[in-house]
Amino acid sequence: MSRAFVKEDAGGEAHDLPERPVPRHANYVTARGLAQLQARERELLARHEALNALAEDDGEARTQRAEIARDLRYVHAQLERAQVVQPEPSTADKAPRVRFGATVEIVDDAGVRQRYRIVGDDEADAASGNISWASPLARALIGARAGDVVTWRRPAGVLEVEVVGVWFERDGVCHQEGNLLP
Repeated sequence: MSRAFVKEDAGGEAHDLPERPVPRHANYVTARGLAQLQARERELLARHEALNALAEDDGEARTQRAEIARDLRYVHAQLERAQVVQPEPSTADKAPRVRFGATVEIVDDAGVRQRYRIVGDDEADAASGNISWASPLARALIGARAGDVVTWRRPAGVLEVEVVGVWFERDGVCHQEGNLLP
């Protein structure tokens, strides 16, 4: 009989967790993204040490150890692949172009404005305005300047958006052509 139809007992293996997929594309990170990965590694190592003090036959601890080990493998792989990119505009451009690390403000044809920062995969959090450089929106925006209209191909359909502004963070402050971000 297939293992899919066999109920595991309480002592079943927790090691059979699926691996967290490591993206095939480059792991570009901001300095902040690298620091976040390193902090995550420290947190996971500390949790792993704390769980090692618990009995080996503790099923919940065994499951948590397996989850932490899996997450550590992922974080280690991402740290090994990390390529820190300093987000700054090209000095050859009169108006900055969107690139990794840029903060970009867009407006759609309904007048809805949104602001995003283009970051690495592990730093991405759309709810806080951080999107992965490999996302469909970031790919549509990369290379554009303020005033350009780009096509964003989304699962919900195609949307054209205008780039309103492009800023880059230096020393913790966003700058646009030498000016502070409004």
